[in-house]
Amino acid sequence: MPNASADRPLRVAIVGAGPAGVYAADILTKSNEVKGGHVEVSIDLFDQYPAPYGLIRYGVAPDHPRIKGIVNALHKVLDRGDIRFIGNVTYGRDVTLSDLRHFYDAVIFATGAIKDAKLDIPGADLEGSFGGADFVSWYDGHPDVSRDWPLEAKEVAVIGNGNVALDVARMLSKHADDLLVTEIPDNVYQTLKRSPVTDVHVFGRRGPAQVKFTPLELRELSHSRDVDIVLYPEDFEFDEASDEAIRTNNQVKTMVNTLANWIAEDQDTGASRRLHLHFLHSPVEIYDSPETPGKVAGVRFERMELDGTGNVRGTGEFEDYPVQAVYRAIGYHGSELAELEYDVHRGVIPNDGGRVLDAEGTPVAGVYTTGWIKRGPVGLIGHTKGDALETIGCLLEDRDSLPEAENPDESAIINLLEERGVEYTTWEGWNELDAHEKALGEKFTAESAERGASVQRERVKVVPREEMVRISRRNAG
Repeated sequence: MPNASADRPLRVAIVGAGPAGVYAADILTKSNEVKGGHVEVSIDLFDQYPAPYGLIRYGVAPDHPRIKGIVNALHKVLDRGDIRFIGNVTYGRDVTLSDLRHFYDAVIFATGAIKDAKLDIPGADLEGSFGGADFVSWYDGHPDVSRDWPLEAKEVAVIGNGNVALDVARMLSKHADDLLVTEIPDNVYQTLKRSPVTDVHVFGRRGPAQVKFTPLELRELSHSRDVDIVLYPEDFEFDEASDEAIRTNNQVKTMVNTLANWIAEDQDTGASRRLHLHFLHSPVEIYDSPETPGKVAGVRFERMELDGTGNVRGTGEFEDYPVQAVYRAIGYHGSELAELEYDVHRGVIPNDGGRVLDAEGTPVAGVYTTGWIKRGPVGLIGHTKGDALETIGCLLEDRDSLPEAENPDESAIINLLEERGVEYTTWEGWNELDAHEKALGEKFTAESAERGASVQRERVKVVPREEMVRISRRNAG
């Protein structure tokens, strides 16, 4: 058994190289057991994409001000050299759980949640009704998403009151030229540039004191050039629970004050685009019209009212909003993983504190989970550190009883991937791709200066998977 007296490192595979996976690897390497010399570890971090960072690269709006800081922190962890990154490896196709258990003493799944949660109302599948997560993947240059996106609507509804909903609304309403300072790919810029949008409406079921976005996301809305924020006084309803939240929660107080100030200041400047924030609206139907059968023509909402506890109830009053596109941004949902149990309702791997459970609810020896696939897609990125700490604690508690890998040699998994013809990428390969994307940014900046535009771009994201792999592997072996 691999334990404190073993003559080799504890071999650990982590599936998913986003924040959850990187945090788990980092916490394990910094644990008292490892720092104290009681346990030696050897960690391989797998990802289905050729590049690391997961949600940070493919799930957060490119103009988000915190992205750079989070990427820098993750980069420092992986650049130390004590965690091996192996990218472009798809779990369930290129490697199986049986494979991983042959080469590793423990396997941690940190695959996150990338699918849209279902909005179960009539018309949700009409043409022009889109998943917010799908749109995020498109504008973030996800390698497995179509390069095209039908931005044809002048009036758009975004359903949801979380950070993703605000990201989607901001990206839809923002002028494309103002996104050139980010890393958006050229196909995204060109499509956004042609967008005829004039009005983006964001709808939430509850009141202003119950929204799920953060003050940072809210304030970002006011930074968009030539975009007016439109609010509706009739949507500002507060009950006893709302008043209590405002008194006791600084975040809620900040957001409510910000919204109230916007109403008082009157944000109507005559801008060419408007971003409307609606509260106390519950969607009941996405409808088409005789003129455009099968296509989105609008959304019907029931007006809601607060019930005294911060929750809402229907009023029986309905309102129709004519729009030509709807973005459903009500949350994410995890995906099923081969050879593991799956809770289809919560979209998670059943687990007890990070220990993966089988169909009978018994822990599967040596198999763990962390992040959104462990607890569901709630909370901010930083919350995954607490998840990882709990999971790593369980793994270290179990270390004396883990099923021993049959072939723990670090080269064995590489040999298997090569035998199967998997074009895996490495940390060195990511540095190649990173440098290439930064060079594209420098080239754009120089060409912009020649035209007198002076647009500073730090990088331009490479989109095609084949190109990412080619660049990452061009100096390999």
